[in-house]
Amino acid sequence: MTSKDNSVKARIRIGGDASGQIAVGNRITQTSTRIERPEVSDAELAELQALINDLRTRIATEAPPERRDGAVERVDELAEAITAEQPDIGTVRYVLNWFRDKIGPLAGAVRDLVLNPLVAKVVGAAGDVAAKDLERLLHDVMGA
Repeated sequence: MTSKDNSVKARIRIGGDASGQIAVGNRITQTSTRIERPEVSDAELAELQALINDLRTRIATEAPPERRDGAVERVDELAEAITAEQPDIGTVRYVLNWFRDKIGPLAGAVRDLVLNPLVAKVVGAAGDVAAKDLERLLHDVMGA
């Protein structure tokens, strides 16, 4: 009868500035994937800011006077939520719902801003969690 030696004999030396995983054993396979986050240019940020300013202008002319101040505040919250280092998609959802409930005729303009590909790019640049949250929101918005 023969026996197989399943023991692992390894000599490992790591030097320099190293981080990450290491695996030692028999028949080990490791795969790593690097996801590149989109880079947002200054021109793209300026374009997004112009879209936000256009929405503010539209609110100033089309919102009922008794709702105008609140609408401008919601747009300020929306702009901050989208462009924050860690975007706040909950606030984006809140603002969309606020306009839908309070100033229905302008809800489409807010929705159009949120659906703009620049918003997805800016939020996506912040990381996977924010991008997934936005993806779920967009799915809900498109289904509504």
